[in-house]
Amino acid sequence: MSNQRQQKPTLTGQRFKTRKRDEKERFDPSQFQESIVQGLNQTGTDLEAIAKFLDASGAKLDYRRYAETLFDILVAGGMLAPGGTLSDDVTCTDVCLFKAQENMETMQAYAQLFNKLIRRYKYLEKGFEEEIKKLLLFLKGFTESERNKLAMVTGILLANGNLSAAILISLYNENLVKEGVSASFAVKLFKSWLSEKDISSLANSLRKVGMDNRLMELFPPNKRSCEHFSKYFTDAGLKELSDFARNQQSIGARKELQKELQEQMSRGEPLKDIIAYVQEEIKKNNISEQIMIGRIWSSVMSCVEWNKKEELVTEQAIKHLKRCSRIWAAVGFELCREDN
Repeated sequence: MSNQRQQKPTLTGQRFKTRKRDEKERFDPSQFQESIVQGLNQTGTDLEAIAKFLDASGAKLDYRRYAETLFDILVAGGMLAPGGTLSDDVTCTDVCLFKAQENMETMQAYAQLFNKLIRRYKYLEKGFEEEIKKLLLFLKGFTESERNKLAMVTGILLANGNLSAAILISLYNENLVKEGVSASFAVKLFKSWLSEKDISSLANSLRKVGMDNRLMELFPPNKRSCEHFSKYFTDAGLKELSDFARNQQSIGARKELQKELQEQMSRGEPLKDIIAYVQEEIKKNNISEQIMIGRIWSSVMSCVEWNKKEELVTEQAIKHLKRCSRIWAAVGFELCREDN
């Protein structure tokens, strides 16, 4: 009898057992859209009923995966193709923002609908902001009425802190600015915002995202002036926003003036050149005597490295101020001449 054991037969190749959690689900927004559209059509236009339907559907449908599709439907009635047109290969619905009545009461109700949905499914917050940014880039593809409704709802949501003012960056798109779409949309948006909150609230929101000094950029470069901005928004019934922008422009001009003065003095440029610059700024920005003297004083005192010995500082200050006294003399003369 042979002592060698008989080898067991083996199968060639390998078989791997795929766990269910490792299988990737195919991305299919069209099937998701069919489910949402069918539900909205059955629910009707009552926004309370729609809110309940959306709340319940979130437990069965993948809102996280199809957030963009969900918001496209709620705003436009169906999935949007690049540019803002509706995709025509799937069923759409008239139960959406763009088909609603164009009035503040209805828009406030829609804003509340979005707010309820995002509060219920917190993970949709970022997707909603990205959706609004995208919709703002698509403005040229919408009708005037659709743009108005979007502006009103966006203004309400911004006023109540449901959106960050950072989404307005989309309005600075070159094509939208060039064709005047950004400015006209901003009028509707800011009117809606100010119907909910005051100008201080609006200003604070813009400051938080560094956009309080960028309102002029809503216009093409050749129209970016205080005069044009003021007339455009005042004529549209937004004088308080016009005044805010003018004030921001003035503050920006003063800061730039002080910075430039400090740099010129630090470089030791001739006083006649510094005086010419100051006089030009007075004319261009209509700066008052009190403000100009304050800016010059700050610039003069900041451009010197003061001696640490107290007994020498006085002598140094007198010498330095005598050298710069011609600037104040020239400014005083210029201001007097302007008054006359």
